Amino acid sequence: MAHKSLKFLELYGYDLLLGSIAAFYVFMAPYTKVEESFNVQAMHDILYHRHHIENYDHLDFPGVVPRTFIGALLVSILASPIILAINVLNFPKIYSLFAVRLVLGCIILSTLRFFRLQIRKKFGHQVEAFFVILVAFQFHMLFYCTRPLPNILALGLVNLAYGYWFKGSSYAALRCLIFATLIFRCDMLLLLCPLGLELLLTKSISLWKAVKCCIGTALLCIGLTMLVDTVMWGKLLWPEFEVFWFNSVLNRSSEWGTHSFHWYFTSALPRSLLAAYPLFMLGVLLDRRVVFYILPVVSFVLLYSKLPHKELRFIISSVPIFNLAAAIGASRVYNNRKKRFWNLLYIALLGLLIASLGCTVIMFMASYENYPSGYALKDLHRMGYATNNSNEQWVHIDSFSAMNGISRFCENDFPWRYSKEEDIRLEEFCQRNFTYLLNEYANINGFKCLFTINGFSRARFHNGFPPILLVREPKVFVHGNIANTDVMQRSWPGCS
Repeated sequence: MAHKSLKFLELYGYDLLLGSIAAFYVFMAPYTKVEESFNVQAMHDILYHRHHIENYDHLDFPGVVPRTFIGALLVSILASPIILAINVLNFPKIYSLFAVRLVLGCIILSTLRFFRLQIRKKFGHQVEAFFVILVAFQFHMLFYCTRPLPNILALGLVNLAYGYWFKGSSYAALRCLIFATLIFRCDMLLLLCPLGLELLLTKSISLWKAVKCCIGTALLCIGLTMLVDTVMWGKLLWPEFEVFWFNSVLNRSSEWGTHSFHWYFTSALPRSLLAAYPLFMLGVLLDRRVVFYILPVVSFVLLYSKLPHKELRFIISSVPIFNLAAAIGASRVYNNRKKRFWNLLYIALLGLLIASLGCTVIMFMASYENYPSGYALKDLHRMGYATNNSNEQWVHIDSFSAMNGISRFCENDFPWRYSKEEDIRLEEFCQRNFTYLLNEYANINGFKCLFTINGFSRARFHNGFPPILLVREPKVFVHGNIANTDVMQRSWPGCS
């Protein structure tokens, strides 16, 4: 029995470690933000409305650009047995959100495992071990791997592409990147082109076979996404082409903010890689093989840097390769630690890992406080449940609250009903029949503030321990209709 346990840990120990950390993030911060809203609502609707597409959320709130249903459909199919059990056992709907996020995490971490196994074959067990340590000590990869962003769905295919690339299956790598580009994130073209060019220049692929492979895969992907999404959206549609036109041709993405050209290298990558950031540069210097793998990824980030609107999640697909380079550098330092100069580097390596762990804890604590409306609705359900189940409880959720933690998975059944109607002026709420409001404003005529939920505002340095403190401020105010005696007679904590 002990031998079998050791064998199991040898085979799957790294997966259990990374999966446990990712699952911890799911259970501690289950709610989602506006960037995830399309896929979250799509999963909910597929699981609960099924073929009744007329009830789907995207028809009322389509978003700025359409997105594909393929990722949500895949996750929903895999999660459906768990959702069935949740419904049979009459568990709250929020458990379904845990389920779909955990299923997505399993998919992404399975693709990361495939890539990791190729790292072991090419660079050895020690590099693999450092790769896992670096991923575990970083925050963003494991926190985001369960979040239904188009970037994360694309990341799964990019991990497969990296694995096939390392394995020597260059055409399979190209197919994975084409699938990711045409269906989930058109910007993966910026990774596909440098990688394809490098494969051509190193004669890993032939031009004619590559052209045939790319055209065939592209036609298959476009046909698939148009078939699925035309049905779901009710019109002829290729979602990622619309995204490409909006972001790249019209350059409308800059309306959501811009950053300087160097932002990915001076802010996003240092925050996502932490200890791996200096270590990847060390790996490039110490092992000539790393240059071959790091060059297309650095080119991808450089090309992406030309677009004015920047977010960390846009380049998260580059993180696995940077981690590989860092793991090679860390392994070389570890192997030479008995020599005097290398011993100093080894001490620095340990310091970097400890600093990474500290930064990860701080980022997790900030993220935990970053979904105030999810906690607000949860507390409202707990404290404001109707004593008379025949009385409907109408809850209005404003745009700020809808973007900061609330999805359809957070809603309860009768007597609760919900509205996300937009563009209601504050003075008009008193003329509407809402029982409760979740709002970003503290005072609304005709309503009394029942309680407030604080959220993360900023971090500041502190003379003492801990050296960094997180500042929380009121973010979401829960109001009750003063004309509703049932609401006013309840015991509420009040606004703080």
